[in-house]
Amino acid sequence: MIVDCAIYRDGHRTEGPEDFSDALAQARARGDSFLWIGLYEPTEKEFDLVTEEFGLHPLAVEDALKAHQRPKLEVYDDSMFVVLKPVTYEPRSDRVTSGEVMLFIGDSFVVTVRHGECSPLGGIRRDLEQQPEMLRHGPTGVLYSITDAVVDHYLEVATELGTDLEELEAEVFSPSFGGTRHTASRIYTFKRQVLEFRRATVPLAAPLSRLAGLGAAGGAVPFVHEKSRPFFRDANDHLTRVNESVEGLDRLVSDILSAHLAQMSVRQNDDMRKISAWAAMAAIPTMIAGIYGMNFDHMPELHWLWSYPAVIVAVVVLEVGLYRLFKRRGWL
Repeated sequence: MIVDCAIYRDGHRTEGPEDFSDALAQARARGDSFLWIGLYEPTEKEFDLVTEEFGLHPLAVEDALKAHQRPKLEVYDDSMFVVLKPVTYEPRSDRVTSGEVMLFIGDSFVVTVRHGECSPLGGIRRDLEQQPEMLRHGPTGVLYSITDAVVDHYLEVATELGTDLEELEAEVFSPSFGGTRHTASRIYTFKRQVLEFRRATVPLAAPLSRLAGLGAAGGAVPFVHEKSRPFFRDANDHLTRVNESVEGLDRLVSDILSAHLAQMSVRQNDDMRKISAWAAMAAIPTMIAGIYGMNFDHMPELHWLWSYPAVIVAVVVLEVGLYRLFKRRGWL
């Protein structure tokens, strides 16, 4: 579905022809204009017209229709294709949800395709329309603004995840010795959310480095002004901070899970020692009662007047001795 379509001339939104081909021709004729079309989860039939008018590469179109892509940057003859994965984090459910934003950038046009609900495109377009100096940079300004918004939200999500991880860590190392029986499940669920977050942030490092002109692949990128590199370097710095935070979260949650499992193992060992100690203490009266419960005529002290009190005293003495021994060794 087409969400919005407009021509931007000298940083300002203008009305243009409804036909894509006429609008694109008009934008190219002036030289200071570009066409921006926004689509939300388009069907193949809806996208056919856009593909034909803008000459988009079929492989990129297939990726845009099917979604579920990794962040990437691909350059074709007549356009550049960029995939971003915005994310949101719901603290109540401890769930990271990712969407997808695809951008086709070419000569005087931008086509954005959104999948999922957690996409900032609507707000970005409104904000950009209040910043004509950014829109004057054309498609490059749109690409940077969307990328910067996605990466900045990564920082917010990383902060929220770090706060929740601190709470989880406090629960594991609380005086209750390792939290509740559901703690391991919570830790594992949290680790899966960190992994989902990592799938969105880590693959984006290579495309951003390329846009920023960094590394071996930092040459000129078609349809992107070289003067925009400092802006993309700033976004790349923010992404680096995010990826460092993600790596730290992943390591820490693994350490917390290991610590929790170790605590559970220690607790089980303590429980087994306590059970064994009480079983040993119960074995003495059971053994004595079993021996003297046998109906033999000739047994030592069977007819002695003080036999019963002597047996009771012996049992009590042995039980007290075992209890003090186990207590001293920390078994009880």
